[in-house]
Amino acid sequence: VNFVVCQLFALFAAFWFRLYLKPTKTSPDVRHAFATIFGVYFVIFCFGWYSIHLFVLVLMGYGIMVTASISNIHSCCRYTFFVAMGYLTICHISRIYIFHYGILSTDFSGPLMIVTQKITILAFQVHDGLSKRPEDLSAEQHRLAVKVKPSLLEYLSYLLNFMSVIVGPCNNFKDYVAFIEGSHTHMKLLEVNWKQRGFHSLPDPSPTGAVIHKLCITLGSLLLFLTLTKTFPVTCLVDDWFVHKANFLTRLCYLYIVMQASKPKYYFAWTLETVADAVNNAAGFGFSGVDENGNFCWDLLSNLNIWKIETATSFKMYVENWNIQTAAWLKSVCYERAPWYPTVLTFILSALWHGVYPGYYFTFLTGILVTLAARAVRNNCRQYFLSSKALKVTYDVVTWAVTQLAVSYTAAPFVMLAVEPTISLYK
Repeated sequence: VNFVVCQLFALFAAFWFRLYLKPTKTSPDVRHAFATIFGVYFVIFCFGWYSIHLFVLVLMGYGIMVTASISNIHSCCRYTFFVAMGYLTICHISRIYIFHYGILSTDFSGPLMIVTQKITILAFQVHDGLSKRPEDLSAEQHRLAVKVKPSLLEYLSYLLNFMSVIVGPCNNFKDYVAFIEGSHTHMKLLEVNWKQRGFHSLPDPSPTGAVIHKLCITLGSLLLFLTLTKTFPVTCLVDDWFVHKANFLTRLCYLYIVMQASKPKYYFAWTLETVADAVNNAAGFGFSGVDENGNFCWDLLSNLNIWKIETATSFKMYVENWNIQTAAWLKSVCYERAPWYPTVLTFILSALWHGVYPGYYFTFLTGILVTLAARAVRNNCRQYFLSSKALKVTYDVVTWAVTQLAVSYTAAPFVMLAVEPTISLYK
């Protein structure tokens, strides 16, 4: 109830923030302070004394950053990464062993996971801006590099603002500061030649339509969760009939059906972040530009693309559209920077970030093998199916079916969490 109240209040506060605390009328410091104060209040209201974990981690992160010299900034981002991930892991372990695979009625680990993402990605972006030459950075790293250490107010606002502190999504520091200062939307609009489109000045895109659309997705996911997920519980996968009596094809089909039915639960979880995405949009944050049809897009912070998930023809495409902002974080802090075995290290980091349930490690370690296998098949076989449209359609259909079954097999332990049902299913 506290969570729902906070999100609804945040939605109204976001509209008020956009309309009455406009960057043209209000200084960035006031906007930072308002966003931070309300965020801190929401955290305390939802999680009580457990909120101290967030504040401790935030202050440790800032302390490491401000005490590091320019010459030592490379070590600083590594210290920040290990401290943040270490603290998060300790909290995950305490929840498992103290609460015995349960969760608190108000689970503080969710906000802690988001704060960990933001602390670590900011540390690496400060590192890129202060210690690396532009030519050593990718185009995206160069765009997001932070060349001046943020002030305490900017740091707190970025990590604890009321729009994303409860469920995220993760975003980049430079995008957030541009939003606070009022240049976020204009920067995207300036990429388009509006005079050719008949405009004499820059338009003022409204986020209202995007907010309504995202709230409808959330309600739809909730309805599916309350029907499909309850009708086909994942516990069916370890029933005696399923394990010992059903033939292989029946087990395969039933696994697919059960995992499809379990998706709305996670769609709803990600669309809770869609509510937060809608809250950000209501405040004026999240504008990503104009599409080829001239429509304004508000998907900079979107965390889910259901259509691309359900039509994915590769494991990579599936993963990239499932929890999009987390995938972007993993790519930024691990995949692009890993000195060796980037795919393996990225999956291990993802498992560690999610928690210490054994099922997570079954899923992500299996995901390494599936990803490498899928990449090998694509590199060696795809060229033989590009000579005609019929062959290409056949390839797409087959790879879609294999991808969906591979995901069902790989993700089942993620849903079941524990070792015993996972081993039973794999048998």
